[in-house]
Amino acid sequence: MTHSALASRYASALVDVAMGSRAPMDPHQLLSELRGFEEVLAGSAELRTALASPSVPPARKRAVVGAIGAKLGVSRVARNFLFVLTDHRRIAMLTEVLDSFDLLSDERLGFTRADISSARELDQRQRDALSHEFERLTGKKVRMRFGVDRELLGGLVARIGSTVYDGSVRGQLQALGKRLAAE
Repeated sequence: MTHSALASRYASALVDVAMGSRAPMDPHQLLSELRGFEEVLAGSAELRTALASPSVPPARKRAVVGAIGAKLGVSRVARNFLFVLTDHRRIAMLTEVLDSFDLLSDERLGFTRADISSARELDQRQRDALSHEFERLTGKKVRMRFGVDRELLGGLVARIGSTVYDGSVRGQLQALGKRLAAE
């Protein structure tokens, strides 16, 4: 099984726990808690080595993860999930699991994601108009990430899943060129 498939499985299980009927939890709060632990892990090569090492007893790893979790104030769900990753020697996959969790939780909440690249920074009015239009097109709430692409002459390019909406000047010129070549 590939790392991404494995990460998706762990992420899916975490989404099931977070959004389950027994004790639903805000997935964004859970993600924030786990991202905090991720930062600590990224900042310490010694910690990463200790948690990945088969020579460190599992009980010791759990004690370390529990102590860090307590210091960060993570919830029981987050702490237990970190224990599972540590016990199965998957803590090195934490970032990949969290990225997958973020995407899966948004999907279950009815959101879709859009990556918007524009020739220049968009103002709030333009962002709101894009949000409204993409919600109309997709029938879902849209979480948008904006970026500036200096390669664009003008306009914007939006990616929602595997669909690309090209409203750039270059894209419009290419479409015009294809129409003229077909005539």
